[in-house]
Amino acid sequence: MKIVVLTGAGISAESGLKTFRDTDGLWEGYNVYDVATPEAWEKNPEMVQQFYNDRRKQVLEANPNAAHLILAELENHFEVEIITQNIDDLHERAGSTKVSHLHGVITKSQSNVNPDSTYQIVGDELRMGELCEFGSQLRPHVVWFGEAVPMIEMAAEICSTADVFVLIGTSLAVYPAAGLLDFVPSGTRKFIIDPNIPNVSRYKNVIKLEGTAISQLQILKEILLNEK
Repeated sequence: MKIVVLTGAGISAESGLKTFRDTDGLWEGYNVYDVATPEAWEKNPEMVQQFYNDRRKQVLEANPNAAHLILAELENHFEVEIITQNIDDLHERAGSTKVSHLHGVITKSQSNVNPDSTYQIVGDELRMGELCEFGSQLRPHVVWFGEAVPMIEMAAEICSTADVFVLIGTSLAVYPAAGLLDFVPSGTRKFIIDPNIPNVSRYKNVIKLEGTAISQLQILKEILLNEK
């Protein structure tokens, strides 16, 4: 059985990572358009670089929580593929082996002229003056607002192969990721986990598990293992 999981901000919140929801557009007190757009980078690259250096330090200091660990544990029993909107690496550190990052990952950098050229960051800081192989400034490996999401077609293909689909900790407010549910087969069970379940009324075979990622994933794990 193949389980496809789409995770958002809610799964990492329980590891202490603050994230923004589109309702107020703020991230750690910053307007996201001042730190998470190509225009912001062009206008004030030093501030953007520092913002992500600070976020990277937070990510490296955080630990995977029980929800991340449950998803990794499910690989012992099922085929599990994770698609995440998060830029942290907590899924990987928890032990999940098939993780696709829709919006990049903060522990890597990328060329400012060729986004396909990515590099692992040593330590927690990316400095101005650090250049890619083409001689251009390195920037965070993060998909900013207004940029294309290069992984979205592959993610849609993964969703189309799900025997069970699980949505965790996302408000379904950010596109194109929010549209991935449209690619899940109609007959596939869709478990929705969040303290505030988003509107999924137009989808069939939806099971709502209202609550935190940790508490509800424990319930889901028992449901799936009992069906084996």
